[in-house]
Amino acid sequence: MSEIIVNGGKKLYGGISVQGAKNSVLPVLAATVLCENECVIHNCPALSDVNTSLKILKALGCTCQTEGNTVTVDSRGISGYKIPDTLMREMRSSVVFLGAIIGRCKKAVISSPGGCELGPRPIDLHLSALERMGVTVSEEHGYLICSAEKGLHGAEISLGFPSVGATENIILAAATAKGMTVIHGAAKEPEISDLADFLNSAGARIYGCGSDSIRIYGVERLSGTEHTIIPDRIAAATYMACAAVTGGKITLCNLMPSHMVSTLWVFREAGCDVELSGKSITLSAPKRLKRVPTVRSLVYPGFPTDAGPITVAMLTVAEGTSVFVENIFENRFRYVDELKRFGAKIKTEGKIAVTEGVKELSAADCRATDLRGGAAIVIAALAAGGESKIGDIHHIERGYDDIVSALRMLGADIKYSKD
Repeated sequence: MSEIIVNGGKKLYGGISVQGAKNSVLPVLAATVLCENECVIHNCPALSDVNTSLKILKALGCTCQTEGNTVTVDSRGISGYKIPDTLMREMRSSVVFLGAIIGRCKKAVISSPGGCELGPRPIDLHLSALERMGVTVSEEHGYLICSAEKGLHGAEISLGFPSVGATENIILAAATAKGMTVIHGAAKEPEISDLADFLNSAGARIYGCGSDSIRIYGVERLSGTEHTIIPDRIAAATYMACAAVTGGKITLCNLMPSHMVSTLWVFREAGCDVELSGKSITLSAPKRLKRVPTVRSLVYPGFPTDAGPITVAMLTVAEGTSVFVENIFENRFRYVDELKRFGAKIKTEGKIAVTEGVKELSAADCRATDLRGGAAIVIAALAAGGESKIGDIHHIERGYDDIVSALRMLGADIKYSKD
């Protein structure tokens, strides 16, 4: 088992380039299933979830090659429509393959997806939408058997909740369906727009992404294409928080600052100086962070739930009391007990976490509870004096492209330790 060892208390300085977005590359990789020629994807981060996606593509009969941060997928030889149970269990986002496989093969077989245990994330919205498009769904021995023998057709679909995964699955299924599909109450995340840009470059006709009403005019087939994944706004916020808790100053390049409006205000409220310049952001931390009275996670363009643990970790050393309200996932606060090992003063009740900032944290041995909770623990370890050890780092590796090397470039005393 690998660990991350952090000798904290050192200010971070310098600059790094931000990785490609995890929440963008996974649906784009799924979308290559629909393309009847070679696809080249640039700025693809080296994540364990990306590796799982590539394994799924290979299991379906696709050819995949990786060279640096560029991945090439050729789905002309696709021969399967079933995702192995072992791969479904590795990654919750694997469910996004459902719409693409049905669109290409007219059938799909999947089991319940895995990933971080953040509370109920049912795929009912996905399935009910696909049923409106001509898919029949049955369950046998823990597997979902989805079939559209007569092909998919367009439909008018209203989502009761702006689910990112459901919106993506509908877009993927509708891209080559007959007729027009309209999604009302669609999710608005930049990653959905990135998926649409990829598909449109391959010949799809998708309009309205970024609004709550998306229209997809089905086309007969999609060709190969070349695409660059957008920067990861959550990874960027993570590195900003790392600099903030250490009193440092960093510059992040390869960004789209417009995607980060919902998070930048928290850093400014905490007393950080945040400067935007083209595709870069520079953060300068104060001697001590200030409290942020209330932060609430909301669907985009609100404050992202994925940045919640990162924010709570940052505010453990702020002066005063801060409140975070989690409105998306009911089990987000599993990481809080680990932060308390550093001496953080946090009380949780239901969907609320109240953080009373302390002057300093102490080193601790702990474990990553989930992806973003793991990032929160790294932030706390950087702020804490002494040596901290972080276990179960496979959670962190799901969403961060070598976070240790990135932080070392900024001056952190951090390394991997393999047992």
